[in-house]
Amino acid sequence: MADGDAGKIEHPGNFARDAALLTDTVREAGRLALSLFRTELKNWIKGASSPVSEADIAVNDLIADRLRSATPEYGWLSEESADDEARLGKNLVWIVDPIDGTRAYLAGREDWCVSVALVADALPVMGAVFAPVSGEFFFAERGRGSRLNGAAIQATSGTALDFPRIAGPKPLVERLNRSGGEISLHPRIGSLALRLCRVAEGRLDAAFAGGQSRDWDLAAANLIVQEANGSMTALSGDTILYNRREVTHGVLVAAGRDRHASIVEQFRSCPLP
Repeated sequence: MADGDAGKIEHPGNFARDAALLTDTVREAGRLALSLFRTELKNWIKGASSPVSEADIAVNDLIADRLRSATPEYGWLSEESADDEARLGKNLVWIVDPIDGTRAYLAGREDWCVSVALVADALPVMGAVFAPVSGEFFFAERGRGSRLNGAAIQATSGTALDFPRIAGPKPLVERLNRSGGEISLHPRIGSLALRLCRVAEGRLDAAFAGGQSRDWDLAAANLIVQEANGSMTALSGDTILYNRREVTHGVLVAAGRDRHASIVEQFRSCPLP
Protein backbone atom coordinates (compact mmCIF):
# COMPACT_ATOMS: atom_id res chain seq x y z
CA MET A 1 0.00 0.00 0.00
CA ALA A 2 1.35 3.42 -0.94
CA ASP A 3 1.53 6.23 1.61
CA GLY A 4 -1.44 7.95 0.05
CA ASP A 5 -3.66 4.87 0.39
CA ALA A 6 -4.34 5.15 4.13
CA GLY A 7 -7.99 6.00 3.43
CA LYS A 8 -8.54 2.41 2.25
CA ILE A 9 -8.11 0.93 5.72
CA GLU A 10 -10.96 -0.93 7.33
CA HIS A 11 -13.20 0.78 9.94
CA PRO A 12 -11.98 4.37 9.32
CA GLY A 13 -14.80 5.66 11.51
CA ASN A 14 -13.15 4.11 14.55
CA PHE A 15 -9.96 6.13 14.28
CA ALA A 16 -10.99 8.90 16.68
CA ARG A 17 -11.87 6.24 19.22
CA ASP A 18 -8.64 4.34 18.57
CA ALA A 19 -6.51 7.47 18.95
CA ALA A 20 -8.03 8.17 22.36
CA LEU A 21 -7.73 4.51 23.34
CA LEU A 22 -4.10 4.35 22.27
CA THR A 23 -3.18 7.57 24.05
CA ASP A 24 -4.85 6.60 27.32
CA THR A 25 -3.47 3.05 27.23
CA VAL A 26 0.13 4.03 26.52
CA ARG A 27 0.09 6.71 29.21
CA GLU A 28 -1.31 4.22 31.73
CA ALA A 29 1.27 1.63 30.68
CA GLY A 30 4.03 4.21 31.12
CA ARG A 31 2.83 5.04 34.61
CA LEU A 32 2.90 1.35 35.54
CA ALA A 33 6.40 0.90 34.12
CA LEU A 34 7.60 3.99 35.97
CA SER A 35 6.14 2.74 39.26
CA LEU A 36 8.26 -0.41 38.93
CA PHE A 37 11.39 1.39 37.68
CA ARG A 38 14.47 1.03 39.90
CA THR A 39 12.80 -1.55 42.12
CA GLU A 40 13.84 -5.14 42.73
CA LEU A 41 12.49 -7.07 39.75
CA LYS A 42 12.75 -10.65 38.64
CA ASN A 43 14.39 -10.78 35.23
CA TRP A 44 15.64 -13.46 32.88
CA ILE A 45 16.97 -14.03 29.36
CA LYS A 46 14.72 -15.22 26.56
CA GLY A 47 16.09 -16.58 23.32
CA ALA A 48 19.81 -16.08 22.88
CA SER A 49 20.35 -12.81 24.73
CA SER A 50 17.18 -10.73 25.08
CA PRO A 51 16.43 -9.61 28.65
CA VAL A 52 12.89 -9.57 30.00
CA SER A 53 11.55 -8.69 33.44
CA GLU A 54 8.35 -8.99 35.39
CA ALA A 55 7.79 -5.30 34.59
CA ASP A 56 7.75 -6.09 30.85
CA ILE A 57 5.12 -8.75 31.45
CA ALA A 58 2.98 -6.56 33.73
CA VAL A 59 2.99 -3.69 31.24
CA ASN A 60 2.23 -6.06 28.38
CA ASP A 61 -0.71 -7.52 30.30
CA LEU A 62 -2.11 -4.04 30.96
CA ILE A 63 -1.84 -3.00 27.30
CA ALA A 64 -3.34 -6.27 26.10
CA ASP A 65 -6.26 -5.97 28.51
CA ARG A 66 -7.05 -2.40 27.42
CA LEU A 67 -6.57 -2.73 23.68
CA ARG A 68 -7.76 -6.25 23.01
CA SER A 69 -10.93 -5.89 25.06
CA ALA A 70 -11.83 -2.64 23.27
CA THR A 71 -10.94 -3.87 19.77
CA PRO A 72 -11.42 -7.65 19.71
CA GLU A 73 -11.60 -7.63 15.91
CA TYR A 74 -8.03 -6.29 15.59
CA GLY A 75 -4.95 -8.47 15.44
CA TRP A 76 -2.19 -8.47 18.07
CA LEU A 77 1.60 -8.71 17.89
CA SER A 78 3.72 -8.02 20.97
CA GLU A 79 7.28 -8.75 21.98
CA GLU A 80 6.01 -10.28 25.22
CA SER A 81 3.10 -12.36 23.88
CA ALA A 82 3.15 -15.68 22.07
CA ASP A 83 2.72 -14.99 18.37
CA ASP A 84 -0.74 -15.84 17.10
CA GLU A 85 -0.66 -16.19 13.32
CA ALA A 86 -4.32 -15.19 13.19
CA ARG A 87 -2.90 -11.64 13.02
CA LEU A 88 -1.83 -12.34 9.43
CA GLY A 89 -5.45 -12.42 8.36
CA LYS A 90 -6.31 -9.14 10.10
CA ASN A 91 -6.36 -5.78 8.32
CA LEU A 92 -5.79 -3.81 11.53
CA VAL A 93 -3.19 -5.02 14.03
CA TRP A 94 -1.78 -3.61 17.26
CA ILE A 95 2.02 -3.91 17.41
CA VAL A 96 3.40 -3.53 20.92
CA ASP A 97 6.69 -3.20 22.76
CA PRO A 98 5.74 -2.88 26.45
CA ILE A 99 9.21 -1.64 27.44
CA ASP A 100 11.56 -0.82 24.60
CA GLY A 101 15.06 -0.67 26.03
CA THR A 102 14.71 -3.30 28.75
CA ARG A 103 18.47 -3.36 29.32
CA ALA A 104 18.43 0.37 30.02
CA TYR A 105 15.35 -0.05 32.21
CA LEU A 106 16.96 -2.77 34.32
CA ALA A 107 20.20 -0.77 34.58
CA GLY A 108 18.30 2.20 36.01
CA ARG A 109 18.96 4.39 32.98
CA GLU A 110 16.29 6.71 31.62
CA ASP A 111 16.47 5.87 27.88
CA TRP A 112 13.52 3.45 27.64
CA CYS A 113 9.92 3.84 26.53
CA VAL A 114 6.56 2.23 25.82
CA SER A 115 5.88 1.87 22.09
CA VAL A 116 2.57 0.91 20.44
CA ALA A 117 1.41 1.19 16.82
CA LEU A 118 -1.74 0.40 14.90
CA VAL A 119 -0.88 -1.11 11.51
CA ALA A 120 -3.18 -1.39 8.50
CA ASP A 121 -2.28 -3.26 5.33
CA ALA A 122 1.35 -3.66 6.45
CA LEU A 123 1.94 0.05 7.23
CA PRO A 124 1.56 1.98 10.50
CA VAL A 125 -1.39 4.38 10.62
CA MET A 126 -1.16 5.42 14.27
CA GLY A 127 1.69 5.31 16.76
CA ALA A 128 2.57 6.37 20.29
CA VAL A 129 5.96 6.33 22.01
CA PHE A 130 6.06 7.38 25.67
CA ALA A 131 9.25 7.96 27.68
CA PRO A 132 7.82 8.16 31.21
CA VAL A 133 10.95 9.35 33.03
CA SER A 134 11.20 12.51 30.92
CA GLY A 135 7.45 12.77 30.32
CA GLU A 136 7.88 12.81 26.53
CA PHE A 137 4.83 11.55 24.67
CA PHE A 138 5.23 11.22 20.89
CA PHE A 139 2.11 10.61 18.82
CA ALA A 140 1.35 10.42 15.11
CA GLU A 141 -1.59 9.60 12.86
CA ARG A 142 -1.10 9.04 9.16
CA GLY A 143 -1.63 12.27 7.26
CA ARG A 144 -2.00 14.37 10.43
CA GLY A 145 1.60 15.04 11.44
CA SER A 146 3.63 14.12 14.51
CA ARG A 147 3.46 15.72 17.92
CA LEU A 148 5.53 15.74 21.09
CA ASN A 149 3.43 16.54 24.14
CA GLY A 150 0.89 18.09 21.81
CA ALA A 151 3.28 20.33 19.84
CA ALA A 152 4.09 19.68 16.19
CA ILE A 153 7.61 18.38 15.48
CA GLN A 154 9.76 18.22 12.35
CA ALA A 155 12.91 16.35 11.37
CA THR A 156 15.86 18.55 10.46
CA SER A 157 16.31 19.59 6.84
CA GLY A 158 19.37 19.54 4.61
CA THR A 159 21.88 16.87 3.64
CA ALA A 160 24.97 17.73 5.73
CA LEU A 161 26.36 15.03 8.03
CA ASP A 162 27.09 16.24 11.55
CA PHE A 163 28.31 13.01 13.14
CA PRO A 164 27.61 13.89 16.79
CA ARG A 165 23.98 14.23 15.68
CA ILE A 166 23.82 10.76 14.11
CA ALA A 167 23.04 7.72 16.27
CA GLY A 168 23.36 4.03 15.64
CA PRO A 169 25.92 1.24 15.42
CA LYS A 170 29.39 2.75 14.99
CA PRO A 171 30.38 0.73 11.88
CA LEU A 172 27.31 2.01 10.02
CA VAL A 173 27.84 5.65 10.93
CA GLU A 174 31.54 5.45 10.10
CA ARG A 175 30.72 4.32 6.55
CA LEU A 176 29.32 7.81 5.94
CA ASN A 177 32.67 9.39 6.83
CA ARG A 178 34.24 10.01 3.45
CA SER A 179 37.22 11.87 4.93
CA GLY A 180 38.37 8.76 6.78
CA GLY A 181 39.38 10.79 9.85
CA GLU A 182 38.30 10.22 13.44
CA ILE A 183 34.69 11.24 14.12
CA SER A 184 32.73 11.84 17.30
CA LEU A 185 29.53 9.81 17.56
CA HIS A 186 26.32 10.44 19.44
CA PRO A 187 26.09 8.47 22.71
CA ARG A 188 24.11 5.26 22.47
CA ILE A 189 20.37 5.45 23.16
CA GLY A 190 19.11 2.23 24.76
CA SER A 191 15.64 2.31 23.20
CA LEU A 192 15.56 2.03 19.43
CA ALA A 193 12.08 3.58 19.26
CA LEU A 194 13.28 6.56 21.29
CA ARG A 195 16.39 6.89 19.12
CA LEU A 196 14.20 7.15 16.03
CA CYS A 197 11.85 9.63 17.69
CA ARG A 198 14.85 11.88 18.38
CA VAL A 199 15.13 12.17 14.60
CA ALA A 200 11.46 13.11 14.32
CA GLU A 201 11.81 15.91 16.85
CA GLY A 202 15.05 17.22 15.35
CA ARG A 203 17.40 16.41 18.24
CA LEU A 204 19.20 13.97 15.93
CA ASP A 205 19.79 14.42 12.21
CA ALA A 206 19.77 10.70 11.45
CA ALA A 207 19.63 7.32 13.16
CA PHE A 208 20.38 3.76 12.14
CA ALA A 209 18.89 0.50 13.32
CA GLY A 210 21.25 -2.43 13.04
CA GLY A 211 19.98 -5.74 11.69
CA GLN A 212 17.66 -7.90 13.80
CA SER A 213 15.23 -5.18 14.89
CA ARG A 214 11.63 -6.37 15.07
CA ASP A 215 8.24 -4.93 14.16
CA TRP A 216 7.56 -3.87 17.74
CA ASP A 217 10.83 -1.90 17.94
CA LEU A 218 9.99 0.10 14.83
CA ALA A 219 6.36 0.51 13.82
CA ALA A 220 5.28 3.42 16.03
CA ALA A 221 8.52 5.36 15.61
CA ASN A 222 8.48 4.76 11.84
CA LEU A 223 5.19 6.63 11.51
CA ILE A 224 6.33 9.37 13.90
CA VAL A 225 9.42 9.97 11.74
CA GLN A 226 7.42 9.85 8.50
CA GLU A 227 4.79 12.30 9.74
CA ALA A 228 7.54 14.69 10.91
CA ASN A 229 8.71 15.23 7.31
CA GLY A 230 11.22 12.41 7.60
CA SER A 231 11.79 9.06 5.95
CA MET A 232 12.66 5.70 7.42
CA THR A 233 13.49 2.76 5.18
CA ALA A 234 15.87 -0.08 4.57
CA LEU A 235 19.30 1.03 3.31
CA SER A 236 18.08 0.13 -0.18
CA GLY A 237 15.31 2.71 0.18
CA ASP A 238 12.65 -0.02 0.32
CA THR A 239 9.56 0.58 2.46
CA ILE A 240 9.41 -1.27 5.77
CA LEU A 241 6.40 -3.60 5.89
CA TYR A 242 4.81 -4.85 9.10
CA ASN A 243 2.63 -7.72 10.27
CA ARG A 244 4.30 -10.20 7.95
CA ARG A 245 5.10 -13.77 8.93
CA GLU A 246 8.73 -12.70 9.40
CA VAL A 247 8.93 -9.72 11.77
CA THR A 248 12.72 -9.27 11.76
CA HIS A 249 14.28 -6.50 9.67
CA GLY A 250 17.71 -5.69 8.29
CA VAL A 251 19.65 -2.44 8.61
CA LEU A 252 17.43 0.66 8.52
CA VAL A 253 17.98 4.42 8.43
CA ALA A 254 15.81 7.36 9.50
CA ALA A 255 16.39 11.04 8.71
CA GLY A 256 14.76 14.15 7.26
CA ARG A 257 13.73 13.43 3.69
CA ASP A 258 16.62 15.09 1.86
CA ARG A 259 19.27 13.75 4.23
CA HIS A 260 17.69 10.31 4.11
CA ALA A 261 17.82 10.29 0.30
CA SER A 262 21.48 11.32 0.40
CA ILE A 263 22.38 8.59 2.92
CA VAL A 264 20.51 5.92 0.95
CA GLU A 265 22.32 6.97 -2.23
CA GLN A 266 25.66 6.76 -0.46
CA PHE A 267 24.96 3.20 0.68
CA ARG A 268 23.72 2.24 -2.78
CA SER A 269 27.01 3.39 -4.26
CA CYS A 270 28.97 1.61 -1.54
CA PRO A 271 26.77 -1.21 -0.23
CA LEU A 272 27.41 -3.20 2.92
CA PRO A 273 29.49 -6.35 2.35
